[in-house]
Amino acid sequence: MSSFFASLLLLFLCSPAPSVFAQAGPARCLECHSSKINAREYQKSAHSEVSCTACHVTDAGKEKPARCDGTFTKTRCDSCHETAAREHASSIHHSERLPIRCEQCHAGIHSLRTLKADKLAIAESCSRCHSRQHGYFDSDHFRALKRGNPDAATCTDCHGLHAIAKTDPGKGGRELHTTACLKCHDDAKLMTKNEVLPVAKETFFASYHGKNVRLGYPERVAGCADCHGAHSILNARDAGSKIHPDNLVRTCAQCHAQATPSFTRFIAHAETEGPRRTPALTWTLRAMTALLALTFVFFWTHSLLWAVRSFIERRRRARAESFAASHVSRALPDGMKLYRRFNRLHIALHLMVVVSFLGLALTGLPLKFSATGWGKALMDFFGGTARAGLIHRACAILTFAYFLIAIGLSIRFLFLDRKQPGTFLQKLLGPDSLFPNGRDLRDLKAMFRWFLFRGPRPDFERWAYWEKFDFLAVFWGMFAIGASGLLLWFPVFFGRLLPGWVFNLATIIHSDEALLATGFIFTVHFFNTHLRPEKFPMDFVIFNGEITKAELLEERGDQWRRYEREGRTEEFAVARPSSILWDAALRIFGFAAVLVGFALTAAMIHALASNAGGH
Repeated sequence: MSSFFASLLLLFLCSPAPSVFAQAGPARCLECHSSKINAREYQKSAHSEVSCTACHVTDAGKEKPARCDGTFTKTRCDSCHETAAREHASSIHHSERLPIRCEQCHAGIHSLRTLKADKLAIAESCSRCHSRQHGYFDSDHFRALKRGNPDAATCTDCHGLHAIAKTDPGKGGRELHTTACLKCHDDAKLMTKNEVLPVAKETFFASYHGKNVRLGYPERVAGCADCHGAHSILNARDAGSKIHPDNLVRTCAQCHAQATPSFTRFIAHAETEGPRRTPALTWTLRAMTALLALTFVFFWTHSLLWAVRSFIERRRRARAESFAASHVSRALPDGMKLYRRFNRLHIALHLMVVVSFLGLALTGLPLKFSATGWGKALMDFFGGTARAGLIHRACAILTFAYFLIAIGLSIRFLFLDRKQPGTFLQKLLGPDSLFPNGRDLRDLKAMFRWFLFRGPRPDFERWAYWEKFDFLAVFWGMFAIGASGLLLWFPVFFGRLLPGWVFNLATIIHSDEALLATGFIFTVHFFNTHLRPEKFPMDFVIFNGEITKAELLEERGDQWRRYEREGRTEEFAVARPSSILWDAALRIFGFAAVLVGFALTAAMIHALASNAGGH
């Protein structure tokens, strides 16, 4: 009798259908189906307000007789659940390998309860097909759920509810190792509330691993799940955790086959600020930031003052209409005679510098600025991080090559060249040396006085102070960016000799030194050599090695006068100028290099302004 009254209650609760049969639907249906369908359970289910005919539709909508003759279509969930059905149709559960139907997960359709708010029930539902041996039911996530923590992750939090991706060992599958975790771990407030590292995303994407993932090449590196586990995720203090100190060598060896205990001291989530910061990293970052700031403030000020002073000087000449008389090239009858400033080896070395530097910048900066669209576009242009890495290392080898040649030339100049008289110290501090001396400080002071209209412009010797700075910057760069680059290139080898946190230091130094080098070359060096009014649009001497007597007297008067005293001027006279075709080819190359530098400078400024930089 109670079943009968329950059936009557359902009659009023359910929405009426247009047909006579549908209007009496639940009560009439239960006359035959009460043995299989419990009216009370149906009333409590998620479908309690849905009539029978909403799912069990009559053929062609025909009105049925008072008694059902059984001519109904098969149940179709997508008639109401269109979005879920569409997501399911594109998921792994709709493949030939795993043809999972709705009712296989949503069992007991007439007594179905919603699973969205019951994470434990979701896990149990998934475990009907997916073995409990994967480790989730022993993980910290499941333990938290059992304690009643609604923030803990269940299966659908990572894999999705219906749109469960078809993964593969390539990008799709590898990307899931990180993106699934970020659904929760990207929420700093949620992580702080649950006493979990709140900057996991920030620190991960500051690493080489994270930068590759962000650039779209997760198959090249480890994601979150590779280190922490996919299902059996445990606290680092748990002996079963993949990141427990006793298990770290095995975990790292998944990618770095010869990892050592020292290697595993690398700080995967290194913080430079906050309560968990590492002082060595913090002070290294601050020192590099200070170096960047001081270098750029000084030299940008120097360049700005130079530009203003040169512009005013040119305007003065034009207004006084005395340019022709005051310009040395017009005053000297042989002012256009060519002299050799650089030999072929110098030119070849400079070309090596240009090629290697641009190659390093084009393949390295996208990694530093991995959060930018241009960074990803450049990396895709090179064919991915693996191919870009090969180009980067090839350019690094070229850099080491010209550095060693420069060392050899310096040794020959100081110890073996008989044309250079004097002792070692005299050679080192002499006018033909690129090593700084007291004159450089005097020239620098005189130059600033000229900038401020308080004195004449100094006459320079063979090397000006800014040229010496450029040369010595190569040596500084090789010790800073070169040494750190080698550490990062061969981490396993150096991991046998040094603690892993040294690689964190190397990452900061390599990244910020690269920013210093590229920013300096593309702004300060380009201005000093090409963009200042006296040389605009390009000083071509470094490409063909030739300079006119007029330019020598105007820019390096002291050098010319010294050569005259020594009777050596004709020793540097150019007998046969370089060919027009060679000049044209090198000019095109030079302008292309400058344009690339300008483009990268604009991209870096935009990235830094939008706070898209990194280490």
